[in-house]
Amino acid sequence: MRIFLGTDHAGYELKEHLKTVLDDVVVDCGAAEYDADDDYPSFCIDAATRAVENDAYAVVIGGSGNGEQISANKVPGARAALCWSPEIARLAREHNDANVCSLGARFLTHDEATEIVRTFTSTPFSGDERHRRRIGQITEYEAGRALDGG
Repeated sequence: MRIFLGTDHAGYELKEHLKTVLDDVVVDCGAAEYDADDDYPSFCIDAATRAVENDAYAVVIGGSGNGEQISANKVPGARAALCWSPEIARLAREHNDANVCSLGARFLTHDEATEIVRTFTSTPFSGDERHRRRIGQITEYEAGRALDGG
C-alpha cells in the first residue's frame, strides 16, 4: 500500500517519524525541510491529489490538522478526516471510506499518531448501503454542485 505524506513546518518532525515506522511505501510530498514560514496547502493538496490518482492513502499533518484537512478536502475525490484517536480513524474508514487522514502534531505523541495511521490504513470500508449512499451524495455534489436530498 502507498501512503502520501504532506505537512508544513508544524508537522515536519512527525512526518519524518512516520516515514521511519510505517511498513508501507511512503511518498514524501513535502515539506522537504523545516521552514517556519512555509504554508501547508500545497503540500496537503499534493498528497491528497496523489492519493486520489493512485487509489491510495494520504496523511496530512499540521499543528492542529484542521487547515490540512480543509485543504485536502478541496481535491475532488478526497475524503479527509481529522483523526485524533484510533477509534475516530477506524470510523472514518468504516463509515466514510476516508482516504486522507489528517493529524494535529501538537496534540499527539509520535506513538499515538503511529497507531492512528496504522488503524486508518488497515481498516476497510464497511460497504454498508447507508454509507455508500451518503458517500454517493457527496460525490454527486462534488461533481455538479447539486444534491437531490437523498
